[in-house]
Amino acid sequence: MSNVVPEGWEANQGQPTEAREGDGPVLDEIVRDGARRMLAAALQAEVDAYIEQFQAEVDEQGRRLVVRNGYHAQRLVTTAAGAVEVRQPRVNDKRVDEATGKRARFASAILPRWARKSAQVAEVLPLLYLHGLSSNDFAPALEQFLGTGKGLSPAVITRLTRQWQDEARAFNERSLAGSDYVYMWVDGIHLKVRLDQDKVCLLVMIGVRSDGRKELIALADGFRESSESWADLLRDCKRRGMTAPTLAIGDGALGFWKAVRDVFPATKEQRCWWHKTGNVLAALPKSAQPGALAAIREIWQAEDKPHAKAAVKAFAAAYGTKWPKAAAKIVDDTDVLLAFFDYPAEHWVHLRTTNPIESTFATVRLRQRVTKGPGSRAAGIAMAFKLMQSAQNRWRAIRAPHLVAKVRAGATFKDGKLVEPDPSDQAIQQAA
Repeated sequence: MSNVVPEGWEANQGQPTEAREGDGPVLDEIVRDGARRMLAAALQAEVDAYIEQFQAEVDEQGRRLVVRNGYHAQRLVTTAAGAVEVRQPRVNDKRVDEATGKRARFASAILPRWARKSAQVAEVLPLLYLHGLSSNDFAPALEQFLGTGKGLSPAVITRLTRQWQDEARAFNERSLAGSDYVYMWVDGIHLKVRLDQDKVCLLVMIGVRSDGRKELIALADGFRESSESWADLLRDCKRRGMTAPTLAIGDGALGFWKAVRDVFPATKEQRCWWHKTGNVLAALPKSAQPGALAAIREIWQAEDKPHAKAAVKAFAAAYGTKWPKAAAKIVDDTDVLLAFFDYPAEHWVHLRTTNPIESTFATVRLRQRVTKGPGSRAAGIAMAFKLMQSAQNRWRAIRAPHLVAKVRAGATFKDGKLVEPDPSDQAIQQAA
């Protein structure tokens, strides 16, 4: 979702967020892991294209002259983000080069035989995704990664893109019967596409399993961020075995909420404070924004729900007369903005915003301003899936993961504290 943020603000500055998944060393690890995966895929596609080029050439016994032959020994390629482990595919080429009369030999143009060091790749992962999914732009991406843009022909790039799309399709068709998502973050992420007039709207769902681990549930092309698109996605997840999450966190403008009430009516709602804050401040003049921001912070940082409701009344009194629309954005959504108080206090930092989705896509949006987006709608979806897949390996479990199972079991929490059942009530129930 797009939000109006006051001038001079950075995403999440002053906002209620958990530790951002992509910051500092974690981002370096994501970049390094993504570089390794992408380089391996590119090298494999390059070899596959080479073998396919000569598949018709056979010897007198009808055996192919060009075949796969395992892998070369693993080596390290040094990058600005650290050392990337590489196992390069080996090719057995028995052809004779007509020009030299010598036996032909496959040589990778992506990763030269003795290459041990690359150029600066501080953002190699988003570069490879955002540049690399367009056949015209893969060369600049590799120039920044390896100092050369050679090696990836349109045929190789087509093979890679098809592979990523197949992986995304298989992911969105997998069974969800064995997964139990207690919490779920949802958002609609818009990506610019050069070759299409419309933006790609990705419907993203990330869940928290009963053991506290975060996991990508679904990533689908919504075409438009409508309740029909969300309902189709939710019904598909339900058909594949997904059970209703206990709590869903998302922006209030999403068509998701109507859809989830139809498909998973038992799921409770928590509106994202990051999105809500941006929407409220957009309805205020700049001169009033600093004070309003402090007042909003008093609400979501309150020690319990009664204090939060008191802070909502104070906000309405301070801003409702001059700017009723801004005040209504808080007052009208009080219940769904304060739902997190009914869950473990250790989880509040995770439940107040859609930060796991926002932080994952932050580098994508940053690179899009430079690259003007991927080359096609399908490429944009594949790019996003591969990015989420790489980032997921570095996601941390939420705080106090043991309490997630209690939430799923129906335990009651009041202002963040577990409400123990009254022994006398249990005795009465057993007697009955």
